[in-house]
Amino acid sequence: MHKNVNPLVLTNARIIDPANNVDEAGAVVIQDGTILAAGAEALNQGAPDGSKIVDCHGAVAAPGLIDMGVSVGEPGAEHRETLESASRAAAIGGVTTILTSPNTDPVIDDPALVDFMLRRARDTAIVNVHPMAALTKGLAGKDMSELGLLKEAGAIAFSNDRLPITNSSVLVRLLTYARDFDALVVHQAQDKDLAGSGVMNSGLRASWLGLGGIPGEAEFIAIERDMRLVAMAKGKYHARLISCPQSAEAIRKAKNDGLNVTAGISINHLTLNENDIGPYRTFHKMSPPLRTEDDRQAMVKALADGTIDIVMSDHNPQDVETKRHPFAEAEYGALGLETMLGAGMRLVLNEDLSLSKLLATMTCNPADRLGLPAGRLSKGAPADVIVFDPQKPWIVEKDKIRSRSKNTPFEDETLTGRVLTTIVAGGTLDQDAI
Repeated sequence: MHKNVNPLVLTNARIIDPANNVDEAGAVVIQDGTILAAGAEALNQGAPDGSKIVDCHGAVAAPGLIDMGVSVGEPGAEHRETLESASRAAAIGGVTTILTSPNTDPVIDDPALVDFMLRRARDTAIVNVHPMAALTKGLAGKDMSELGLLKEAGAIAFSNDRLPITNSSVLVRLLTYARDFDALVVHQAQDKDLAGSGVMNSGLRASWLGLGGIPGEAEFIAIERDMRLVAMAKGKYHARLISCPQSAEAIRKAKNDGLNVTAGISINHLTLNENDIGPYRTFHKMSPPLRTEDDRQAMVKALADGTIDIVMSDHNPQDVETKRHPFAEAEYGALGLETMLGAGMRLVLNEDLSLSKLLATMTCNPADRLGLPAGRLSKGAPADVIVFDPQKPWIVEKDKIRSRSKNTPFEDETLTGRVLTTIVAGGTLDQDAI
C-alpha cells in the first residue's frame, strides 16, 4: 500500500458524508492517516505545508464503503479467493473495510484462527479486514463457540454465515451469552425444513423451469422466531440478509418494540429478481434466492424508510468447478465487492433512493452497528475515503475482474458510477495498479 508521507488535499469535490448530514461542494484534508477537515469548511482551512493537492473535477468524495458480507477462501480454498485478492477487488469497488465470513476451512471458531486472519490480512491485504467468528463450533449449529475468547482475539462480530441455527435453545443461549460481551450476533434466518431441497424462489417461474422452490415463509417465519428470541434474551441481533417484505415487517415491529435489532440486505436482492435467472444462469443462484419483482421493490422501500439498515455485497466467490453444473446442483453465491456501488447506483438513477441514503447504508450504518470509527469524514476519523464519478458508465468485463473467481451476476452489463481513487488510512491506492 502506498502511504502518503505528505498531507493530502482533495479539492473541487462534492463531499457526501451521511454520518454528518453533509452533501456540499468542498474539500477533504488528510494528515497522518486521519481526516483533518471535510466539506465546505475545509476550503477555509487551507492546505497544510507540503500537501499533495488532488483536483477531483467535481467527482464525489465520500467515506470508504464497509462491506459486512465477504466470503474469502483463505484458509482452505485459496483457489477461489485469498485475503489479498479479495482486498484488491474491494479497493477497485471502493470498499475500504471488509468483514470476513467464518465459513473457511478450518472454520474460524478458535482464537488462534482469528489471530491468523488478522496477521494474514496485515501482511497481504490492502484494505481493512475484520474477521467475524463462528457462532457455533464448525458452523454446525449445535455447540456454542467461545465468544468471549474469540472477541478478545479480535473477532468483530459472530455469524453462522448462511447456515441457520434451527435450535431455538442454542440461539437464545448465544444471544444471552453474547449480550454479556456486548457482542453482535449476525444470523441468516431460514426454516430448513420449509426450504427443503428448493433451489430458487417458489412460484410460477420455478414451476416453468422445473426447479424446486423455496417459499418466502422459510425466511420470514424464522425471522419472526428470531425476534421472539431476541426479546427473551435482550440480545444484540443483526439479520444478515433478508429478502421478503414480511421479514422487513417483522424487523420493523421489533424495532418499534425497542429491541436491539438491525437488518441487512445484499445488493443482489435490491437490483435483481427471479426472472434474471433466465435460462438456468447459475451465477444467479443465491441463498436466500432472488425473489419476485414485487418483493424486490418492497425491499427497496424498506431500505428507503430505514427498516433495513445495511447493504452488503454478499461476496461469495465460486470457481468454474462449482458453478458449471445443472442449476439445481450448482453452488450458491455470486461475487459482489467490485460491483456493489455500481449496482447500488441503479437505485439512485431510478430515484428510489438518494445518493446520500445509499452511501449511509454502506458507510456509517455498518460502522455504527459494529462500533467502528470509520464510515464518516469527521475530524479525527480514519482517512478511508473514496472518490467516484456517479455518472461514469463502465462495463463489467470478466477478464478485468480482480477476484480469483469470475461468478458475477452482472457480467457484460453496464453499471454507472466508477470509483476513481481509493484511500485507505491516508494511503492512495492507484486504481490502475491494483
